[in-house]
Parts: sequence; C-alpha cells; structure tokens
Amino acid sequence: MFKLKNNHLAISIKIKAPLEEVWNSLAQWEKQSEWMLQTKVWVTSETTTGVGTKISAFTGVSRFGVLDTMEVTHWEPPYTCDVVHTGKIIKGTGRFQLRELSPNHTAFDWSEDVWAPPIIFAFVKPALFLGVRISLARFAQTFHQ
Repeated sequence: MFKLKNNHLAISIKIKAPLEEVWNSLAQWEKQSEWMLQTKVWVTSETTTGVGTKISAFTGVSRFGVLDTMEVTHWEPPYTCDVVHTGKIIKGTGRFQLRELSPNHTAFDWSEDVWAPPIIFAFVKPALFLGVRISLARFAQTFHQ
C-alpha cells in the first residue's frame, strides 16, 4: 500500500496590473474557466466569496478528467486565499497570495500541498507544473488586452 506524503508545488509570476485589480479578477471563480487550461470552474455553495465558499473545477476533455472540489478556509482580500481540496482524488491545500511590487505590478504566488504517494506525485508533477504555469501566464495576459 502506498503511504501518503505532503508534496509541495509553487509557482510565482509577475503581473502588470495593480494588486486590487488582480485580486478582483482572481476572486471571480467562474471566470477562472477562461484562463485555466482545460478547466471549467463553478461555485457550488450559496456563499460566493470568503471563508466557506465551495468551488468545483473539472479539468479534462469531454467526460474524461478529474473533478477537484475545494472549500475556502482563509480569506484576506486583497492578499491571500487558502483552500482545502476535498475531493475523492485530489486532497491537500492550496494558496493564492498576491504581493504588491509597485503601484502597477503585482506578484502572484500560487502553491499547492498535494497529499499523495511520492511515486505518484513524481509521475504527475511535470504535467501539473506545466499546466499551472501555462494557466497563470494566460491569467497574466488578461491584463494586457
């Protein structure tokens, strides 16, 4: 039997936009579907912002993919949002953190702690890293239109 381990993954990008503008865009959960690679995001709770908000994200093609369910556990606008992954397959925690670099530049730090056997995580890590990196680059591009 495989033993679960906490596996950390983090990516930081710089966005040419004010911190509040980045936060306001990021906190619109359904709009994440526009920039997250092969992913459809929707809110599943009556609460749509703040602690207790429940979100689902399906990543895949057609009916083939993975459903990731989450709940917001920490909400500190416009800086930090923490979630716990509550699904059958994806378990762990995630964090979005914004830092002001200048009045018109923001750092977006994304991190995940995925609870999985190390051998399985080692297998999926390259694709996960690449998919998130592409998604965050697409998000940054939404501010250059």
